[in-house]
Amino acid sequence: MNDAFYKHLLDEMYDGVYFVDRHRRILYWNRGAERLSGYSAGEVVGHFCHDDLLRHIDEYGRQLCKGACPLAATIRDGQPRQAEVIMHHKLGHRVPVLVRVAPIRDERGDIIGAVEVFSDNSQQKAALEEIERLRHMALLDPLTGVGNRRFIESVTYARLEELRRYGWPFGVILADIDHFKAVNDTFGHLVGDDVLTMVARTLAHNVRAFDAVGRWGGEEFAIVAQNVSAGMLRVLAERLRVLVEQSTLSVDTLSIHVTVSLGVAIARSDDTPFSLFDRADHMLYQSKQRGRNRVSLEESQYAVEGEEGKTPAALNGHAEVVLR
Repeated sequence: MNDAFYKHLLDEMYDGVYFVDRHRRILYWNRGAERLSGYSAGEVVGHFCHDDLLRHIDEYGRQLCKGACPLAATIRDGQPRQAEVIMHHKLGHRVPVLVRVAPIRDERGDIIGAVEVFSDNSQQKAALEEIERLRHMALLDPLTGVGNRRFIESVTYARLEELRRYGWPFGVILADIDHFKAVNDTFGHLVGDDVLTMVARTLAHNVRAFDAVGRWGGEEFAIVAQNVSAGMLRVLAERLRVLVEQSTLSVDTLSIHVTVSLGVAIARSDDTPFSLFDRADHMLYQSKQRGRNRVSLEESQYAVEGEEGKTPAALNGHAEVVLR
């Protein structure tokens, strides 16, 4: 069996597979890697994996390709590794992937490179099924591919009913793209549409399978998260903020980055969808007023969890407690 036979086998794999030499120069890139990353083999073979292609980051937004890279570590010590990272897609959005790395040795046992296998870690199948269901119910936003406002309102009604009947907690996040008008004015509305899609996909790929993401209107998105406390919801919002900030849209020779401001609210048993999103919108306004690219959550929601002694400085990243 020759090399072409093995290449055909690797190309038939659903997962992404690529080989690098000791200097992390990419020598092979299979069809699964093309599908998951958006980059063709011709665009990556011969380049180094740290050449700002995949731009792996962890959930806190820390760059891995030039620091704590599993591939580089395996080449150094010969130990196989597995890690959950978040990959940059060619279209600009962020996709969580599970990577598995193993060393490649020559006949003498010396390490001459490594192989990395990566797979979609965003429960893509469930998401695709949900998208198809929404498409049939006219609940899909045609531009971004996530749910529309009608979908989010429908989900919120259902979650409120569960909260009142069974006490199942949930909350909502409103995320608004900062300075979006400047994007349209500078690059045009077609690029603005691509930015909206990039942000929507980053949000949709990085929530749990049973959470709902939709376009609330304009450049604003809504997330309905089930079975969360105020603290858990703030952590999710902060994670999404970081991942949007780390997403990149390439236009000609330019790289476009945007940020989002987020408002967070935990549902109450006497809420309506209007009152719940009104409180989240108020928190979003506070994020805008305090400099953008941050998360704001009602102070009373932290007090419920016994965290009333914490100050804004004690919270991670740009998240803050907002006094009402």
